[in-house]
Amino acid sequence: MKHNKPLVFTGSGVAIITPMKGGCVDYVALGRLIDWQIASGTDAIIAVGTTGEASTLTDEEHREVIRFTVEHTAGRVPVIAGTGANDTDYEVSLSRHACEVGADALLLVTPYYNKTTQKGIVKHFLAAAEASTKPCILYNVPSRTGLNISVSTYKELSAHERIVAVKEASGNISQIAQTAASCGGDLAIYSGNDDQITPIMALGGVGVISVLANVLPRETHLIAQHALDGNFAESARLQLELLDLIDALFIEVNPIPVKTAMALLGYCIPEIRLPLCEMEEKNLAVLRAALYRHGLLPA
Repeated sequence: MKHNKPLVFTGSGVAIITPMKGGCVDYVALGRLIDWQIASGTDAIIAVGTTGEASTLTDEEHREVIRFTVEHTAGRVPVIAGTGANDTDYEVSLSRHACEVGADALLLVTPYYNKTTQKGIVKHFLAAAEASTKPCILYNVPSRTGLNISVSTYKELSAHERIVAVKEASGNISQIAQTAASCGGDLAIYSGNDDQITPIMALGGVGVISVLANVLPRETHLIAQHALDGNFAESARLQLELLDLIDALFIEVNPIPVKTAMALLGYCIPEIRLPLCEMEEKNLAVLRAALYRHGLLPA
């Protein structure tokens, strides 16, 4: 598919965790994670999204994590800043900050809890796009927000020069196909679900914004790269090979399992903010077993 707007990235972007220690963001651990991700082939860093616990960071922390991530990444790969909110004015403020500190693009989630109409979605996203000087990636995740972006709304928003892509985590392959057909090269599609990377890319998607990439950055990159190269058989083989681990990383609400996994692998401590909490023992056993099967933990 020919894209009419520059792509922010192709391949695998990691929805990176926000390490914490003693109630504060652990910037030393975050810096190490960014370096390891880039060395392992990750194509973009997505900071302070759902996986980065944006909802329980203070405003000061949210802004500082964006600034730190941009500074530490130092242009090695694109940095996409999560600046979405259910308050349009706050989303605009965060988006302006992210642009000012040098983020390469913004990730804008649909309003949650207060929700809105499709007309409200258009107004909400256009406000951020107008305030931004960088490309905007919409984020559709109805399971968390209670709100779905319709195909006709995608079509209307894709006319804006700075609305360039969507992270699609609706799980609705039929709707994603309809969006691709309707918007064509005006709206790039990233998979927002790790178990749907290959099928979404087979419909013309250009990559994934991934939780799995926290744990297996190289392998997640390869799933996407094989699809970009047109080798969908190999992409599907890797996708299916890792399906048990993908499922284990979502056995409880994200990012509880992935943050636990990263702690088990020694990249951070398993600190997470309430109302998220430590894993149930039975689910932890499933996660440990999946990490062991893929050679990530000793017996």
